[in-house]
Amino acid sequence: MHYPPIHHQEKNFNNIVQLMQMYPLAMINSCMNNEIESTHTPLVYQPNEKLGVLIGHIDKYNPQLEHFKNNTAVQIIFNGPQVYISPSVYSTTQLPTWNYFKAHLKGTLILENDREKVKQSLINMTAFLEGDQPKYSLEPDNPRMEAALNYIVGFRIEINSWEGKYKISQDKKKEDRERAKVAMQTARTNTEKEVALLYSMHRTKKKQ
Repeated sequence: MHYPPIHHQEKNFNNIVQLMQMYPLAMINSCMNNEIESTHTPLVYQPNEKLGVLIGHIDKYNPQLEHFKNNTAVQIIFNGPQVYISPSVYSTTQLPTWNYFKAHLKGTLILENDREKVKQSLINMTAFLEGDQPKYSLEPDNPRMEAALNYIVGFRIEINSWEGKYKISQDKKKEDRERAKVAMQTARTNTEKEVALLYSMHRTKKKQ
C-alpha cells in the first residue's frame, strides 16, 4: 500500500482502541442510492473475539436512519489531536504541513430493537464518558431517560477492518520531531480562547 506512506500507517490495533476511547466522538458515513449521509455521535468500544463492536445511538428523526435499516456497511472516522505545522517550527528548512492522529474503520451497522438493551447502553455510555472519577451516574429509573428512549434508536457496529493514520513529523530528525510535538501541545492550549470565540458567535436565547 502506497498511501498513506508506510511511516504514517498505524500497525497496532490497541493504539486505535486507545484513540477511540480518548476521542469518542465519531463520524459515521454511509451511502444509499448514491446519497451520502453522515452523523457525528459518541461511540463506545466493546471488545469481542474479533475486532470488537462500537455502541451508539441516533435520533429517530435523523434521515441517515433510513440507511441503517438493512445491516448497512458504514465507515467510521475518529479524529484525534491535529495542528498546522509552520516551517518556522522546525530547526531545518521544511514546507508547511499538518500533523494529526486519525482512525478509520469499516463495519456493519445493526439496529438494536430491545428497549432495555438501549437503556442499558445509555447507562454504560454515561459511565464511560464520566471517566474514572465520575460526578454523575445515570440511574435506571431516570424519568428523562425513559422519555428520551422514545426518540432515539440504538445500534451496534461490528468492526470489519481498520486503518490508523498518524502524521507527527516522524520522517524528520529528532529535534524537529520534538518541536512538532510541542506545536501540537501548544495548539491544544489555545482551545479555551477558540471555544470562547465560537460560543460568542452562537449565543442562544437565555431561559428564564
